[in-house]
Amino acid sequence: MTLFVTVILGMILVILGLSAGWPIWAWPTMAALLLVVGVVTHRILAPAPEAFPRALLAEPDLPEPVRQEHRVAHVALPSSVADYDFSFSATVRWLVLDAPEDAPYVNPAGLAVDAVLQRARVVTAQQPPHRSAFTQHQLDGALATMRTDSTGRIMAMAQDVVLSLPELDRERLAKLAGVRKDEDVWEHERNYERNKRTYLGDDVLKDTGSAVVWWLSRNETEVEGAVDRIGLLARLSAAANNDEVAPPFEHLVSVPSAPHMNGAARGHEPYDWQQAFGPGHTPAGNGSEPEPSVDSLLTWFGFSADDPDVVLFAERLVGLARVHGKSAAADEIRRRFAVDHADENEGDGPERPQSPEPDDSPDL
Repeated sequence: MTLFVTVILGMILVILGLSAGWPIWAWPTMAALLLVVGVVTHRILAPAPEAFPRALLAEPDLPEPVRQEHRVAHVALPSSVADYDFSFSATVRWLVLDAPEDAPYVNPAGLAVDAVLQRARVVTAQQPPHRSAFTQHQLDGALATMRTDSTGRIMAMAQDVVLSLPELDRERLAKLAGVRKDEDVWEHERNYERNKRTYLGDDVLKDTGSAVVWWLSRNETEVEGAVDRIGLLARLSAAANNDEVAPPFEHLVSVPSAPHMNGAARGHEPYDWQQAFGPGHTPAGNGSEPEPSVDSLLTWFGFSADDPDVVLFAERLVGLARVHGKSAAADEIRRRFAVDHADENEGDGPERPQSPEPDDSPDL
């Protein structure tokens, strides 16, 4: 390049000198100028010297090794759950290593695929099947490095990894997950109910005092209301413990255990049925006073003397007594209330008084 530039420039100067008729002293000056231009051009175009010769480098340039690859698709790899396998696909690349002259011939592709699958199996066997996307990213990192196989004949890696789960297995896992979630919710609800029952039975309703204190803690400003509910809370705590109401609270229980004689007020001594219907008891005749037990029963049910439904109720009592074989009691009720039994055609009984019946008679 230096010679070419010098020659071209010299020819141009010669043509210009001949055309312009330069004097003789100008030609040596032109020659010196061409020499200077040639030296400068050579220095500009010359490459810079290397700091270290290439031959003296620790790792001189080597030819690029030839790599080969093979695509594997839809290979089943196990997951952490039995019978749920991943579907593995990837491009396997390998590099054949130097081997001794007497080493047997090998199939590099087979060794590379086997080495990659063994490495992938270690990763997938530790992951649940529903995390196929997460496991795929793990495999991308685990198989992205060239590693020597167990025979030492090749180095293998994988790229373009695709890991998936069959659609049917994905649906099964979704159903199982839904069932497990519902079961967990049900178990928590059952534990909550069990704890609540234990709290109410062993703490709140342990006795009447605990029940009263519990109610008062929730209604701090209603002291009188707590006093009014002592009887109710006593019955509730007794029922919760399968026991009777404690004696100190029996007088506060508002519901009587049996009908009372002669319309007595609730809370008094209950009617003694054994004394009324003992062995010495005999029903009253036609001319005697009305049977007290029947009158008290009607009073307990809320019937008055002028109630139009009292005769209908007495008639049903007659039928009930005859069903249970109490003929004497049935006859006494008939005589007391002048009831003609519907199932018997007796003409000796007194005529049944007519009473107006309302349109809507209560079903007693």
